[in-house]
Amino acid sequence: MADEKFDAIIVGGGIAGCISAYLLAKEGLEVLLIERGNFIGAKNMSGGRIYAHSIEPVFPNFAEIAPIERLITREKLSFITADDNVTMEYALKPSENKADLSYSVSRVKFDAWLGEKAEEAGASIIAGIRVDDLIKEDGKVCGVIAGGEEMRADVVIVADGANSTICSKYGLGYELNPHTCAVGVKEIIELGKDRIEDIFNVSGNEGAAWLFAGSASNEHMGGGFLYTNETSISLGVVFGLHNSHVSDMSVPAMLENFKNHPAVKPLIKNGKTTEYSAHIVPEGGLNSIKKLSDHGVIVAGDAAGLCLNVGYSVRGMDLAVESGVLAAKAVLKAKAAGDFSADSLSYDKMLDESFVMSDLKLYKNLPEFLGNERIFDDYPKMMSGIMKDLFVINGPSRPLRSKILPRLKKVGYMNLIKDAFKGVKSI
Repeated sequence: MADEKFDAIIVGGGIAGCISAYLLAKEGLEVLLIERGNFIGAKNMSGGRIYAHSIEPVFPNFAEIAPIERLITREKLSFITADDNVTMEYALKPSENKADLSYSVSRVKFDAWLGEKAEEAGASIIAGIRVDDLIKEDGKVCGVIAGGEEMRADVVIVADGANSTICSKYGLGYELNPHTCAVGVKEIIELGKDRIEDIFNVSGNEGAAWLFAGSASNEHMGGGFLYTNETSISLGVVFGLHNSHVSDMSVPAMLENFKNHPAVKPLIKNGKTTEYSAHIVPEGGLNSIKKLSDHGVIVAGDAAGLCLNVGYSVRGMDLAVESGVLAAKAVLKAKAAGDFSADSLSYDKMLDESFVMSDLKLYKNLPEFLGNERIFDDYPKMMSGIMKDLFVINGPSRPLRSKILPRLKKVGYMNLIKDAFKGVKSI
């Protein structure tokens, strides 16, 4: 294989890499995908929700053929203190437009399926091998070094995740530091199909997505999440690494604490943990992204920092899908022109014209706003206090303003005004 030249070598068998491999092989290109895990999906992890709008054009009616878990029909958002929670819930009727839908997925199953589709299309896949370096000649990337072998190609697509050593070495991707990353830990807890339906008030293939802000991340930037699978739930915590020096609790300890919260503990009673995983999450947004293409190389997915945390939702998979699609389109365009220079690839231009960069630009100031500790400490406590004052009756009633105003005063009127103004400006 060392003597063979490929049209494209793809580093990483996540969503972006598999999508690119599938689309390029489908068009007849010689494609090699290299995955350092023992199999496609072995090391891939996310909260567990994919939005259909980006993958539906790639695989029409994909939910009918892909190993999805549940259709999300219930959205929940909770602000939690150590003992209390204030929860908002939205139950939605599934849209007839399939692009409007979203699903819970198991990345082990889903990514393995994507890898199978890529192989069926003609892509070659090597697993259990790490790409150590790129081959550069005359300023152009022309292959990779993996397993001690040189493997050559016209173009390399780097899609090896948030902690990409290749991107770090060559100044590609995004600025990787504690201020642009979070760490996520997750457990898969088996509960059984009937119990899932009873607890979350769903039926058939319906499911729920539930986000938690406040004590889930030890009152620092981050939060908890819960997604219902067919017979289990994905339960986890995300924590901003820039607060690691001030937190008195490790991230695994946060997860254990979260599991014992009064809002969560009854949900997982008698459940069995079947999987535990951890993952770096790129949350720096647009301002952390550096260079995403160069002569003979393209960066896609998490390696490019393409993740969007808007507070009430965290998106990465749909951005990964689209970046994989655009990476493939860029390679096909360059192949037709016989020119794999950065200008000919025009990957950055395609990204800029897509919803990926449009959304990242829209929320470019949001990471800074979400870095405000009051959002995860003072405000959950304020909301819990207001709810307690409204619903606990223990004597003569007081005017509503006398119940609410002291809670607002505790946070600070000016802080409320400033945070509201910054919040509006960030979106």
